[in-house]
Amino acid sequence: MAAPLSSGKLKSVNVGIGMGFVELGRKKRSVFGIGGYWGVKCCSLGFIGSGKCIEKCENWKFDTKKISHSYCVKVQASSTMPFASPKSQFVSKQEQFFPRCAPRTSGPQSHDSPPKRDTGIANEKEWGIDMSNENVNESGTNEDGSTWYRKSGEDIGENGYRCRWTKMGGQSHDGTSEWKEMWWEKSDWTGYKELGVEKSGRNAEGDSWLETWQEVLHQDEWSNLARIERSAQKQAKSGSENVGWYENWSEKYDAKGWTEKGAHKYGRLDEQSWWEKWGEQYDGRGSVLKWTDKWAESELGTKWGDKWEEKFFGGIGSRQGETWHASPNSERWSRTWGEEHFGNGKVHKYGKSTTGESWDMVMDEKTYYEAEPHYGWADVVGDSSQLFSIQPREQPPGVYPNMDFGSSMPPDDESPPTR
Repeated sequence: MAAPLSSGKLKSVNVGIGMGFVELGRKKRSVFGIGGYWGVKCCSLGFIGSGKCIEKCENWKFDTKKISHSYCVKVQASSTMPFASPKSQFVSKQEQFFPRCAPRTSGPQSHDSPPKRDTGIANEKEWGIDMSNENVNESGTNEDGSTWYRKSGEDIGENGYRCRWTKMGGQSHDGTSEWKEMWWEKSDWTGYKELGVEKSGRNAEGDSWLETWQEVLHQDEWSNLARIERSAQKQAKSGSENVGWYENWSEKYDAKGWTEKGAHKYGRLDEQSWWEKWGEQYDGRGSVLKWTDKWAESELGTKWGDKWEEKFFGGIGSRQGETWHASPNSERWSRTWGEEHFGNGKVHKYGKSTTGESWDMVMDEKTYYEAEPHYGWADVVGDSSQLFSIQPREQPPGVYPNMDFGSSMPPDDESPPTR
């Protein structure tokens, strides 16, 4: 977008995430289970990207007595897969501290494994949810002294509500490590169906994790369309280092092609904290909205970030964004940019930065954007056979479900898509 800026003297900082080291001009040190390997090299504490290949070089010049340096970041994903991640360090720890049940026992073997970062929302087939056992209550001890339990049952409520559930878990002989897992399926006479899983664990080193997953089928109360919603929450924390992370993923689909996806992530890696939010919305008729906002900061008070947004329909739309950096003494650098796509091959590009650079031009350029989600209604229906197969309680003749829609208008943050 702009002419290359002059380079400065670089102070090297290498950050390896997932392979287990952070080098800040000192010896390497191990880190706790941060999946998704990236190779990052920057002259100052720099923002860690989201797995896409990014190359950029920017100058931030302030009062030379305060701060003067160049900023270069090169982020390379280890795979072209959008959620690629190497085997987590959590796994080896769990295998060490979570004893499996002896083959000769009838106790459950732990299916739990610590979650990996940036793996999105798994399909129901990957969870292995088995609700075939009912009214089970058993426990036992393995040969190594570790214990286990398994329970299952059914809860009944009003309006045809039924919840079938299975709980299982275990712990080492000294109680320093444990695992828990719960599966459930819910239904009622309104057509609501739900599958869910919750897993958690802790090892002898104090490392802990929690992961939940839900898949819901229901009829939208405003459009009367069938909707499927999926969500996942994942978090992990080191017991010995100042390292941890959290992710909240969500996906919503309806039978006319309306789709909404998003994620909210944050974490801590030694002296740095980071956050990331992104979202996608497709109205099923060609209109698309996408956005991303990422930012991070160090313990010294240095902050940096990057955000962008794009809106398109029928080849006409816009893109805009900002990259910024703030020093501990409140000096701030930023570069803003924008694009207007007219649908006729002409694109207006403009931008400026706090260092005085600017550009404003019209170019011949073919506009490209994704008008349809790569994973939509047909895909999620095909992957939700167990959700659809949930059998509700039999509804007596003449009994109708209580359809309480609340207020006459939907709340602002839950407005139905425009048709």
